[in-house]
Amino acid sequence: MSEKVLVPGGAGFIGSHLAELLLEKGKTVRVLDNLSTGSRRNMEHLIDSDKFEFTEGDISDAEVVDRLVKDCSKVYHLAAAVGVRLIAEKPVHTIETNIHGTEVVLEHCNKYACRVFLASSSEVYGKSDKTPFKEEDDLVMGKTSLSRWAYACSKAIDEFLGFAFFKEFALGVVIGRFFNTIGTRQTGKYGMVVPRFINWALKGENIQVYGNGKQSRCFCYVDDVVRAVYELMETEQTNGQVYNIGSSEEITISELADKILKLTDCKAGKKFVSYRDAYGLQIEDMRKRVPSIEKIKNAVGWSPKKNLEESLKIIIDDFRKSENADSDERVEK
Repeated sequence: MSEKVLVPGGAGFIGSHLAELLLEKGKTVRVLDNLSTGSRRNMEHLIDSDKFEFTEGDISDAEVVDRLVKDCSKVYHLAAAVGVRLIAEKPVHTIETNIHGTEVVLEHCNKYACRVFLASSSEVYGKSDKTPFKEEDDLVMGKTSLSRWAYACSKAIDEFLGFAFFKEFALGVVIGRFFNTIGTRQTGKYGMVVPRFINWALKGENIQVYGNGKQSRCFCYVDDVVRAVYELMETEQTNGQVYNIGSSEEITISELADKILKLTDCKAGKKFVSYRDAYGLQIEDMRKRVPSIEKIKNAVGWSPKKNLEESLKIIIDDFRKSENADSDERVEK
């Protein structure tokens, strides 16, 4: 009998790729998703498998979570409110979803002694200028009046909850801090930069770069990210630990726009837009976001296999093949 696992948020961008990998590994996969930012389309190639089950519902629904967790051995908790635009526009939703949802998941995982992977974010490092970010670094948050930091703080609280359940109840908890993840099925609707840039470039429009474009990021292809998650959960030696998951290949957002313009053979250029004009309110951005991945390398031997240019070529090709290549409504989590 195959191992049963639950993936809250499994209809989303990263979650659907993880569900696909888990099925390939022979697991029986249950997905719980309220489809607020995920989509049935992300799972259409999985539905016919007799080892796949989808439940439309919310992680805050304790009765549903209890039913789905009770005979599973692992839970991969990826359900969250994500994306700068969504965070800016719906800060209450962000805080409640990320904190209360995680409370419910951890409580029921603890009830049934079910190991859990808790998806966190590089945002928890806040606006620290110390790079590369290491898991033991202090967190430097902005002021509470800026909703941008509500997401960072909510994910930090999730981590505190995870560590608390590990320390107090010996629950097997593994925390992964995702840095910028890119790949097929991701949308620009909630502020994700790569699909937005590719969408503009393929339409022959100027790429809108927010701020001065000098802020730098490291982009990791989704197949590498879900492989990291899988490997972290295949050994109990990772319990009670937090790991950065991302690429260390750094690029500025302005350079990213240039690379996408070149790869798409777009004759348009770049247009620099202030954060206030882009979002309608003040947004405080991080200057750099570069992970140290030594800890996860030492733990499970993981490192990314695809570089940025290879990743962008795959995504651009997918956009071109998609019937919705001219739409910004592609699906993500």
